[in-house]
Amino acid sequence: MSDRYPDLRSMLDLLAQHPGQLLETDVEVDPDAELSGVYRHVGAWGTVMRPTQVGPAMIFNNVKGHEGARVLTGLLASRERVGLMLDTDPKRLGYLLKDAVASPIDPITVPQSEAVCQEVVHRAEDPGFDIRKLIPAPTNTPEDAGPYVTMGMCYATDPENGDSDVTIHRLCLQSKDEISMYFVPGARHLTVFREKAEAAGKPLPISISIGVDPAIEIAACFEPPTTPLGFNELSIAGSIRGTAVEMVDCITIGEKAIANAEYVIEGELLPDVRVREDQNTDTGKAMPEFPGYTGRANPELPIIKVKAVTHRKNPIMQTVIGPSEEHVSMAGIPTEASIIQMVDRAMPGRLQNVYSHSAGGGKYMAVMQFKKSIPSDEGRQRQAALLAFAAFSELKHIILVDEDVDPFDSNDVLWAMNTRFQGDIDTIMIPGVRCHPLDPSQGPEYNAALRDRGISCKVIFDCTVPFALKDRFKRSEFLEVDPAKWAPSLFGG
Repeated sequence: MSDRYPDLRSMLDLLAQHPGQLLETDVEVDPDAELSGVYRHVGAWGTVMRPTQVGPAMIFNNVKGHEGARVLTGLLASRERVGLMLDTDPKRLGYLLKDAVASPIDPITVPQSEAVCQEVVHRAEDPGFDIRKLIPAPTNTPEDAGPYVTMGMCYATDPENGDSDVTIHRLCLQSKDEISMYFVPGARHLTVFREKAEAAGKPLPISISIGVDPAIEIAACFEPPTTPLGFNELSIAGSIRGTAVEMVDCITIGEKAIANAEYVIEGELLPDVRVREDQNTDTGKAMPEFPGYTGRANPELPIIKVKAVTHRKNPIMQTVIGPSEEHVSMAGIPTEASIIQMVDRAMPGRLQNVYSHSAGGGKYMAVMQFKKSIPSDEGRQRQAALLAFAAFSELKHIILVDEDVDPFDSNDVLWAMNTRFQGDIDTIMIPGVRCHPLDPSQGPEYNAALRDRGISCKVIFDCTVPFALKDRFKRSEFLEVDPAKWAPSLFGG
């Protein structure tokens, strides 16, 4: 495999060289709710109930019931850490991904003899085969429907035209060889593949790669229109790294998997077979989702029949706490790239940056930094917000700020709202628009005017100064100095 193409383990080696980015523990931890309960305090952040904080990624080396396996969580739960792993200024990650979409590098296939993901093979027909014992998948809370694979790169192929794609889905281990798979309503790529196979009465081969290069994990979260049907997001990861993602033929199904993954689950999505998500617990709950609430168990989900589990020696199971900052990074940075791409095409040079805010889980809220240079730019900031809603339909709120406001600093954004915003003239409401079904306020029981769950009122908060008044809203300008002379420990002098 290419020396330039990092796997998960090389990323962990990189983080170990940077203080405060990686924490390991040998203290035994129970994967049943306890592991997530620990990391909630260490570094979950995001929309997780307080107390929580931004902290290091964490490896648990002693997982109860899973000798020899380790569990990693929080790898992407810090924008600074994502920037470090992708070798980019954290505030420019959206631009990195936008450029990667424009110059994709298609994945390649390597021989099975070179694929470390197949160092150890467990087939479903082997005596004692049980995915719940082979894979240390945690539960996030005591109410979860079961153990979940939350960072599985699901890879499948269109049965009609051969297009392949990778996405991340909610996967609950239901039995020794069955996994339920949740599909968010809408035409996501694997949804289309599954529906075509099911219409033909055939199973859809699918691989689930766990523990991969973080460039793949973030690239997998792109959605239409930035990556339309037929666009393989693995090519974005290839562009980020400057070398193709390496795939390998699976052992038991006619599909490929990511060759350097820690774990690979091989299976088939069965046609016309459904299962209740919480059939083993009867809690009525699924798992915590990115808005910060536990999702309701779905009464009918498709089933993956597992054919094999392969893994590296001493594998690392990677997982994520649903509402954590890790989701913000995975969903939010591709959102930023999509908005930048859309707005730049329509009005080059005006949009300065975008932040998919942590409080919206990377999906619901964006802060857009916009520069008005000439009188006719007035009003274009609102047009840019409308383009952002078009680029990413799950956005609910957009806050517009001027170029002198840091979109990544919430206090600075709220300052703009308090000094450059009048609610009666600067609030633009767009009611009755389809958004994301996991927001509990988006339903008829909350607002009788909403005709269906997942319909929302999208809102633009225009906190930009009218162009004609810009001279009256200049911020106080301080003397420019090099602070390192007086505070070398803080500024590297």
